[in-house]
Amino acid sequence: MENSQASRNGKPYLLPDKPLQSLDDYIAIGGLKGLERARSMTADAVIAEVKKSGFRGRGGAGFPVGIKWASIASDPCPTKYVACNATEGEPGTFKDRMLMRRNPYQLLEGVAIAAHAMGARKAFIAMKRTFDQAIERTAFAHREMTARNALGDIPIEFVYGPEDYLLGEEKAMLEVIEGREAMPREMDYPPYVLGLFAGYPSCIPGQTNPTLVNNCETMSTITHIIRNGADWFQSMGSADTRGHTIFTLSGDVQREGLYELPMGTTMRELIEKWGGGLRPGRKLKAIFSGVASAGLYPESIDTPLDFGSMRNAGSGLGSAGFMVYDDSNCMVQVAHIFSKFLWIESCGQCRSCKDGTYEATRGLENLINGTGNEIDIEAILQASINAPRGNRCFLPTEHSLIIPSIVRRFGQEFAEHYNRGCRNCRVPILPKMHDYDEAKHEFHYTHGRLTP
Repeated sequence: MENSQASRNGKPYLLPDKPLQSLDDYIAIGGLKGLERARSMTADAVIAEVKKSGFRGRGGAGFPVGIKWASIASDPCPTKYVACNATEGEPGTFKDRMLMRRNPYQLLEGVAIAAHAMGARKAFIAMKRTFDQAIERTAFAHREMTARNALGDIPIEFVYGPEDYLLGEEKAMLEVIEGREAMPREMDYPPYVLGLFAGYPSCIPGQTNPTLVNNCETMSTITHIIRNGADWFQSMGSADTRGHTIFTLSGDVQREGLYELPMGTTMRELIEKWGGGLRPGRKLKAIFSGVASAGLYPESIDTPLDFGSMRNAGSGLGSAGFMVYDDSNCMVQVAHIFSKFLWIESCGQCRSCKDGTYEATRGLENLINGTGNEIDIEAILQASINAPRGNRCFLPTEHSLIIPSIVRRFGQEFAEHYNRGCRNCRVPILPKMHDYDEAKHEFHYTHGRLTP
């Protein structure tokens, strides 16, 4: 697979060196030219440009954005909406909040472009009400742009939801936009299109209206693709995944941070060049891309960071938030913090999910406190595997991927805990990020909720 070469790097375009202070600052670097170009084009032409770029969404699945846009735009329902998911809550990622702090104007412009391409009635940007700085910055930018009629005629509304991890699940986010709790809805009718506001004019009575959902980085990137063209975007990244992304790097590296780099950058380069390497005398033990994929291990450190390469390595790129663990870590403890997080954040609508994540967490606690043995290992694996049965969202599938991968990789380490538990084992912090100190290259973490 083709890796990014120096000639294909391009200049950073998502993260300016310093936060933009005004709309005039944004216009000075080319802001609003993407929306101006989009409004001079037909909706079909805008979508064709996105398709041509080969842009894959940055929300985690890597689905081609142009195909998603075309499917919503071609739906016969006359009423459509756009929803931007800026609710990031997965451990190990902070990129969307940094995007909104540094340049909220590109996000708003991207949402306006998407709304134009969909012929939307309205657009929404959803984020957690705890995102103080991001809320302040985007609201300020929105007031500026609205006062100068810079966003067009389609209104953009902000929706603020709870701290729940599942607010980031797109069906749960739509529920919050409609004024309900962050509980993933069931998709029980074809063609299984995400939608808002049943009861507004639609083709099928009682059915919601087709809604385009993309995440914050995806919407921000759209601005640059339409401004600079598909060929420009195609010139960066890898053959599998074009363009740049913002990598969040945390854990046992000497310089935690957020780094905008071309897709196809290797894990080794991210850790050693940008993260300053591991602490002196330590060895790499495991790397996790959030809690949604199996781990990546030392023999795969030269894997290019794009969707296809990470999948071929048995893991996943996810939202490009990487948590690094060196050989001072107890992997029973690491598995426990991930399992407990997913158990607590499970909404409880699907019993197999809540029960499976709980049973696995309890088995891991037995191993930690010294009452566990091989029976608990079997229970952990079975509970994890059985968690995603008829599930409404991806959370139990995440559990079934990440927990068994740790148990199987570090089987001997788990066996050493049989009937003895942890003895002076390092207890890791759940890398759920609250803030970032740019001067010190350090993230500030929060443990979030302690009980389900």
